[in-house]
Amino acid sequence: MKRRMTQCLLGIALAAGLVGLRGEGSLSAQSAVSAETAAQRCQALLGRLLPSALIGLPTNGGVVVSASLVMAGDSGNRNGEFCRVLGAIRPVDPTAPDIHFEVNLPTNWNNRSLQMGGGGFDGSVVTGLGGAANQIASAPTPLAQGYVTMGSDSGHEGSGFDGSFALNDEALANFGRLQVKKTHDAARFLMKEYYGSLPRHSYFAGGSQGGHEALIAAQKYPEDYDGVISQYPAYNIMLMHLGSNYFAKALYGKGGAAWINPNKVKSLVASVYSACDGLDGAADGIISNVPACNKAFTIDTVKTKLRCPGGNDSGDTCLSEAQIETVEALNSPFSLGFPTDSGLTTYPRWPILEGARFLVNTLGDKARPSVPPAAGDAFQYKPSDATIRYLITRNLTLDTLTFDPNAWAARIVEISGIIDTNSVDLTPFMNKGGKLILMVGAIDDSITPHNTLDYYNRLVAKFGQAALDSFTRFYYIPGFGHGNGVFNAKFDSLAALDAWVDKGVAPGTLTATDANPVSNGRTRPLCAYPGWPKYEGSGDVNLAASFKCAQ
Repeated sequence: MKRRMTQCLLGIALAAGLVGLRGEGSLSAQSAVSAETAAQRCQALLGRLLPSALIGLPTNGGVVVSASLVMAGDSGNRNGEFCRVLGAIRPVDPTAPDIHFEVNLPTNWNNRSLQMGGGGFDGSVVTGLGGAANQIASAPTPLAQGYVTMGSDSGHEGSGFDGSFALNDEALANFGRLQVKKTHDAARFLMKEYYGSLPRHSYFAGGSQGGHEALIAAQKYPEDYDGVISQYPAYNIMLMHLGSNYFAKALYGKGGAAWINPNKVKSLVASVYSACDGLDGAADGIISNVPACNKAFTIDTVKTKLRCPGGNDSGDTCLSEAQIETVEALNSPFSLGFPTDSGLTTYPRWPILEGARFLVNTLGDKARPSVPPAAGDAFQYKPSDATIRYLITRNLTLDTLTFDPNAWAARIVEISGIIDTNSVDLTPFMNKGGKLILMVGAIDDSITPHNTLDYYNRLVAKFGQAALDSFTRFYYIPGFGHGNGVFNAKFDSLAALDAWVDKGVAPGTLTATDANPVSNGRTRPLCAYPGWPKYEGSGDVNLAASFKCAQ
């Protein structure tokens, strides 16, 4: 239906002789008329053609499907007055789906733009109407602050980890990285048409897949972006999902005996917190001193203190020998055995012994999985299954728990070259003055924080600490998970990025607020890595001012 609608509108636009195919340096008649109202300028965008020549990657152009002025007083609108534009970018392959996008053009523009990333396998339009990733809910949205905001569906429709789009090569390439550039360029054209000028600063922000897309912006299209915010990025999808497949095999091994039920997970997590919570000076349910925890609670601790008598399963307060092996698999890096396209071979351990609770991204509620995955199966099994079935093998009936990566080595390398964003050569981004804010939660049980930490350490090795500090800040956030956690950190990373880019004020220690209702808005310092918040022994434990960043 959406495709037929865009085809119809494209035909109408051509028949009407709409003059949308202007060069980027010229202004439309509408945007050049200073007395024209915002409503008229907005309406003039309806049906406007997006020239393929002004999109820096191959497309068949595009069209504006709708353009409507949203009034500041409209019910439910907290974004001020803006022109909401929906459009479609047409693929080269006529069998591939369009890239559907939204661009929001505020009447009171601050001369900046913010592209927002998606999540999972994308598949729905990122509207740009809400807050930036992990922004405090009560704070003005970027659009309300005057940013042009934008997002897309990455070139397909779907939800969660529906990988069916990947059966089309162009849709896969768009998801892999191309949609980031195509959406940016379409929005750039619309900004020039609407305002008569281009933004002073262009930013990208996102978490998870959106954090991956932020790194795409910095790595692949540095000329387009002045700053990016990348939170818990899924930047190396191939190794991440093959590592998840390795863990799923361990979890569901030994005829179901290796599976760890939710009560056992709770007992294990409680033991970790008992040993590690107070190591940062405050017994507050947050493990901030992760290095000390790594010494205080190890896999040997699990074997000596949590092993069931005789190694056989005897209840929810202990782990059998088979279940300890599952913990050890989760606490160990996965080695593929051959390099992916970028040369990487391993995916790091999960923080099972550092406070990750596996309450949202659980280990499932049954010992034997469904094929393909279904409700009640372990979270890690689901994305790995989709990548193996749809992207690698394109065998939709495959039981992925029998998958042998060695038999598909060439295909794995090929697909990793399409979907991964592993490079640390940010030299062009650095040279143009680009700034990167990188963040991850210390108890992320969806994408291990050690994955982001590995990327940062590779950046240090590439640039050296001093040069890296000139354009990158990394925050390793205790108690924070994958957009959740015992400390559900919310903060204003966009203001920090803009101050750095626009005024040269580099971010140092930031402040985060816990969005969990039971926390009553407690705050903590966000310490630049390798710092962590240490309680000084006096003062309100719920206030950031009572903590100092320890190294």
